Amino acid sequence: MSKRNSPVPATADVSVPEEYVVEKIIDCRINEKGGKEYFLKWIGYDEKDNTWEPEENLDCPGLIEAFEKERARRLKEVERKRKLSTQSDGKGAKRKDDQRKLGFTRGLAPEKIIGATDSPGQLMFLIKWTGTDEADLVKAEEANLMCPQVVIKFYEERLKWHSPNVEENKPASE
Repeated sequence: MSKRNSPVPATADVSVPEEYVVEKIIDCRINEKGGKEYFLKWIGYDEKDNTWEPEENLDCPGLIEAFEKERARRLKEVERKRKLSTQSDGKGAKRKDDQRKLGFTRGLAPEKIIGATDSPGQLMFLIKWTGTDEADLVKAEEANLMCPQVVIKFYEERLKWHSPNVEENKPASE
């Protein structure tokens, strides 16, 4: 069976080290030094006594091999499910891609900026696209680069000049 020597308690006989027997391997990880460690359940001990142990301290090659085979099988199953979930017929996939694309990634030309907002602490423009009735929120920084003339036109439409009233500027003595 799988065994590991434990540190000798101060009150124990120095010549007989206590041995722990591995019941099962629960998990594995790579430590800071790049070494592999296994999370172990010990025979005769509670779950709270499970410990991480370096691979070199273990004498249970059969349990390690079985754990690694099962782990590889689970990883393959997860990958297979992931591939199946991403596969679909061409029309469905195209429709999903179009729904996910927003702004300039759709490949449409901007017609005009309908409005602006401060969304998540960032200036956003609501842009209407040429040839469609759809509009998307786009980061102002991106719009400034992709369609500067449309941005300028948006600001010009909202720019108001205040001309002084001739009567207001007359001196009070007149």
